[in-house]
Amino acid sequence: MPLSEKIPALLVLADGTTYRGWSFGATGTKIGEVVFNTGMTGYQEVLTDPSYCGQIVIFTYPELGNTGINVEDEESHRPQVQGAIARNICYRPSNWRSTQSLPDYLNQHQIPGIYGIDTRALTRKIRTLGAMNGGISTSILDEGELLEQVLAAPSMAGLNLARQVSTPTVYEWTDGTIPPWEFNSQSVEGEEETLTVVALDFGVKRNILRRLASHGCRVVVVPVDTPPPEILKYNPDGIFLSNGPGDPAAVTEGIATAKALLQSQKPMFGICMGHQILGHALGAETYKLKFGHRGLNQPAGLQQKVEITSQNHSFAIDPDSLPAGVVEISHLNLNDRTVAGVRHKSLPVFSVQYHPEASPGPHDADYLFEQFVQAMRTARSGHLQQLS
Repeated sequence: MPLSEKIPALLVLADGTTYRGWSFGATGTKIGEVVFNTGMTGYQEVLTDPSYCGQIVIFTYPELGNTGINVEDEESHRPQVQGAIARNICYRPSNWRSTQSLPDYLNQHQIPGIYGIDTRALTRKIRTLGAMNGGISTSILDEGELLEQVLAAPSMAGLNLARQVSTPTVYEWTDGTIPPWEFNSQSVEGEEETLTVVALDFGVKRNILRRLASHGCRVVVVPVDTPPPEILKYNPDGIFLSNGPGDPAAVTEGIATAKALLQSQKPMFGICMGHQILGHALGAETYKLKFGHRGLNQPAGLQQKVEITSQNHSFAIDPDSLPAGVVEISHLNLNDRTVAGVRHKSLPVFSVQYHPEASPGPHDADYLFEQFVQAMRTARSGHLQQLS
């Protein structure tokens, strides 16, 4: 883009640090928690992941937008971030699937971005000081004025953002992973009797629903405030607790629902926020990480086997708060030893902090969907034996 056509943009952090660059996407002002993602690919999935609601994302990979935008890779119906930060931006994408450039896409959805700044220095600052609020603006170029707005914004701790991104109505999801992208030859779609899964939507990614469908599930997605009796009316074979944004401790309705559903003894599987919600339902506590885990190469495991995982979260379960007689730790994040997975000792209930559906990321952990399916089939078989 010619220099004469560039629009100046300002980024201000809550500690008063400022960065001046150029605008891409929409103009205006947006405030959010500034976090970084280390993935080298998958920017469209990141931008449309509801777990990023309320956040401004730094992309540490220096080039953004090269492959453009396409409808198939959206994880929700629109970008969910407050803003985007990049080193370099591509205005003319080159990819056979592309239907739109990244700047045009963000402009269409009124999401501002800033580029041309030192994202390496910015990321090092966030790693050192921790995630903090910040603001991007093309209309407020006075540093002090924008800082006032940033300081007036609420902290991520204590925010219930699941209500903003959860579905307003019940719907069924039936589409599995499309054949060209199906990587698991063990996928059981259509091979056995369909299982019914009720997914409690805290901000679910579409690829999670695709993986469930590909593993032979009929998926009923319900709003975050759906009462347990309404969920059980679907006579589900299993309950799924989805990913989502914000502070899990603030999602009190979801915690209460998960706690009540545990009494049904049905198989239950949680991912990301669903993992944290399940932890609260089992009596544990969560805490906010300094800068969180956001990337595609986080190692997770416990004994002998290591999974390379895709992660996106700000909060974690406090291991000392887990009821030792009820639940056990199944996975740890091997970078910092935070809890990455838990399993109930007597019920078919488990969860992981990472994203086994990837999108983007490695497929090491897709077997967890198979484990969920097997738990549901075992529970159904036991129920049928009791009836006979």
